[in-house]
This record gives sequence, C-alpha cells and structure tokens, in this order.
Amino acid sequence: MSIDKEFSGQVAMVTGSGSGIGACTAQLLAVRGAAVAVVDRDLCAAQRVADDLHGQGHKALAIHADVTDPQAMSEAVARTVRELGPLQLAVNNAGVASPHLEVAEIDMDTWTRVLGINLTGAFLSMRAQIPAMLAAGGGAIVNMSSIVGVNGKAGRAAYSAAKHGIVGLTKSAALEYAQRGLRINAVAPGYVDTPLLKDRPADERQAMADQSAVGRLAQPEEIAEAIAFLLSSRASFMTGQAYLVDGGFSAR
Repeated sequence: MSIDKEFSGQVAMVTGSGSGIGACTAQLLAVRGAAVAVVDRDLCAAQRVADDLHGQGHKALAIHADVTDPQAMSEAVARTVRELGPLQLAVNNAGVASPHLEVAEIDMDTWTRVLGINLTGAFLSMRAQIPAMLAAGGGAIVNMSSIVGVNGKAGRAAYSAAKHGIVGLTKSAALEYAQRGLRINAVAPGYVDTPLLKDRPADERQAMADQSAVGRLAQPEEIAEAIAFLLSSRASFMTGQAYLVDGGFSAR
C-alpha cells in the first residue's frame, strides 16, 4: 500500500492534539487514512482540529479529557471505540513545560503537576488504551519523550525526570506486549517550534536553535513524520526504542 494511505481503515487516538506536535500528528494520520480521536483538555482547541479535519474530508472526533484523570481516559478510549471503531494506533503527546528551577527550589505543587501530566498522564493513557488495542488484535503506541529524557538539563529537573520516566515506561511496556501484537516506542525531540516556546525571549529561542547541529528549531511536522513512521508497518521490527529527532543535538 502507498504511504499516502498507509493508515487507511485504522483508528488513532492522539492526546494533547489541540495544538503543536499533537495537532500536526492528528493531521498527518488523518491525511494518511486514519480516523482520529483528537483528545485535549481544551475542548475548543480539540474541536477546531477535528473540524478542520472534517473540512478536509477526514473522519475525526474531538474529545475533552484530562490525561491525569483515570476515569476520563477510560471514557475517552471507550468513546473512541464506540464512535470510530477498534483502536489500533495511539500517540501519547499531552505535556506541560516546567519552570526554570534548581532541584532545591522546586515546590511540591510544581513537581506533582509536571510529573502528573507528562509521566502519569502517559501511564494512565496507556493503561486505558492497551486493553482496547489488544482486543483489536494489536497495533502501535508512540509516547512523547524529549532530548532531556535521554540527557539532563540544569534548571529543568522535573521535566527531565518525567521524560526519562517516559523512556522507562515505554521500554518496559514494549517488553510486556511485544508478543501480543503491540509495538510501543517513544520519540525524543530536540527543541521544537511549538506554542510552548512562542513566549520565550528571542535570545533564548536562538540559544535553543544553536544547540542543534543543524542550527534551527524543529518544525512540529518533522516530529509528526517520525511518529507516523513508528506507528506504521514500515517500523514493524522496532519496539522499545526512544527515537531521537533532535537535529544532531545528541551527536555532539
């Protein structure tokens, strides 16, 4: 089958897909044939993405859900299956940045929020998705880590800890389900030009760009392409990996 329609007839769920990487991923999967559940805690944002996909002739469903709420994620998966069909693809992208603080300065509310959304949110999403995907005969999951999920970064300990946790969660789950038709990988992007960075000072954005070997920020569409590859049958022998998409950052 042509790559243009490689997800034809499949159902995908993308969390945090109201904007940024998640929205671009939902768009790409839909263009390539998937029916997409656009899941976000901002229902208006999710609806805008779903409406845009509908306008292009694709099948999409906007779902309001907080990934830190176990019941909400269970209901989101159940609604996806009920309205779109058996779930075969999932992208756990919902996340939040952390403030620049040294470890001894991090208050418990900040730590709990950053770990809760970025790590526990992915766990709760997978916990709801995996039984549905096994019932569908298998599929593929991609979790969102980060370059700081395989390296440290001063001042971002909470975020780095969460994204390191994503890698461990991904590898462990991949081993558990590899022989039951379910592949689970992570993507670890470098700095990406998303709404999370829009309010950063120009000099800070430039410093981030300069850290990559190619000298620029990634575009969300570039990360979406890597996610789509890992979800596809083209990556059929890949599981349990943290796939770096960092413009050469980690090669230094």
